Amino acid sequence: MSTNPAPICPKFIPAEGGGNINSTSKFEGIRFSLVSYNILAQVYVRSALYPHSPSACLKWKNRSDAVLTVLKSFGADFLCLQELDNEDFYKGNMETEGYSSLYIQRSGQKRDGCGIFYKISCAELLVEDRIYYNELVNSIKDGSSCGDDQNNTLAGGNNDSDLKSSWSKKDSRDHGDLNDPYVRLKRDCVGIMAAFRLKGPFDHVVIVATTHLYWDPELADVKLAQAKYLSSRLAEFRTQVSDRYDCVPSVIVAGDFNSVPGDKVYQYLTLRCPKSATLVECIEEYPIPLCSVHASTRGEPRFTNCTPDFTDTLDYIFFSPSDRIKPVSILELPDADSPSVVGCLPNYYHPSDHIPIGAEFEITKD
Repeated sequence: MSTNPAPICPKFIPAEGGGNINSTSKFEGIRFSLVSYNILAQVYVRSALYPHSPSACLKWKNRSDAVLTVLKSFGADFLCLQELDNEDFYKGNMETEGYSSLYIQRSGQKRDGCGIFYKISCAELLVEDRIYYNELVNSIKDGSSCGDDQNNTLAGGNNDSDLKSSWSKKDSRDHGDLNDPYVRLKRDCVGIMAAFRLKGPFDHVVIVATTHLYWDPELADVKLAQAKYLSSRLAEFRTQVSDRYDCVPSVIVAGDFNSVPGDKVYQYLTLRCPKSATLVECIEEYPIPLCSVHASTRGEPRFTNCTPDFTDTLDYIFFSPSDRIKPVSILELPDADSPSVVGCLPNYYHPSDHIPIGAEFEITKD
């Protein structure tokens, strides 16, 4: 009787290299881990779309078992999942591992969504909020925008020429005139954010958010509008949490941004305010400064999505930089020539066409 290979369960390694994440040196702050993973919704899994994948590893029973094995192996305090369908299945199985969860389903007729799973032993949920990017349509109705160039870019489009058309396998454009901003903006994408009080030697509140931005490279302007709306909503939520709980919360945003390093979405989310700008100008244009965990440590991964038509980095963990929070370890990533990714994903080693990314953070006291 043949036995299929077991899924790979990556471990955390030092963020800067050369260190030891299991160091015996005493740390008196709070340490927690977070993993982000686009697990590939089963509704998108068809052998015709993944002819390179062994048919057995695409079946729900095999895939769901593999995804669960990988998720449980992390022991992470927070799991940010995208393309999460069959939510009740994952919720029930992860509850036995000590997790509670939050979920938002995509708008319209879409059957997948985003979820945040958190260990009850690590964090106490304070408040949550949801992001529906279809609400961007309201910015046209009332004449407002999430950025000075939003209405201009929506009129024409802005191609990311390096992105490949394979993404169309998972989704198709809604019927309608894409020159109509109402049609162009309504992509049924969502996000979810929540504030947690971490359990440790002192009080600290962290905001964890996850999202999945739109895929189409020919609608790069829509992705940028979504990124600006995300940033604006996060800033509002952070202010509400700060006022309500009298705290200065850390912010972590993780997900599938369908944007490669250096494109406009990435640049916007990680851009530092120019020295010539006033504080008011900076806050209006870039309401919440973020930096990438990987870019600030070992560099962005060579890829987080691996298919025959497209292999590049689309997934990120961003955090609000401060003197109090520091990424100390990251989840190990496969090399491009690793046998586990040869032939592309998904396969028996990786149950999704994305690979998980993760980080462990340390919080110090004021």
